[in-house]
Amino acid sequence: MAETIFAKIIRKEIPADIVFENETVLAFKDINPQAPVHVLIIPKITEIESAKDLSTEKHSKLLGELFNAANEIAKKLGVFESGFRLVINSGKDSGQEVPHLHIHLLGGRKLTWPPG
Repeated sequence: MAETIFAKIIRKEIPADIVFENETVLAFKDINPQAPVHVLIIPKITEIESAKDLSTEKHSKLLGELFNAANEIAKKLGVFESGFRLVINSGKDSGQEVPHLHIHLLGGRKLTWPPG
């Protein structure tokens, strides 16, 4: 897998506005926010490029940790009760720009559907 900007953020080689971190998950504010709250939640495991590379058997614990982190972040940033959206883009046609699995947490305003 090619080196990504997310791998550099995990190693703290590139600064990011980190809002959550534990042993397996890192979350930081998106530099191009699409909502008042827009956070990227990434696994620290760098070889998972997209949702297409996930295996229920191998990654179920990691997926639980990512979603638990999302709930903690939503609470911390004040959007848990009002509502938030989690988005995972997988592949170039979905809009995935960085080949490292990540979840967008968006909130802080009324989100419309369909997203676009």
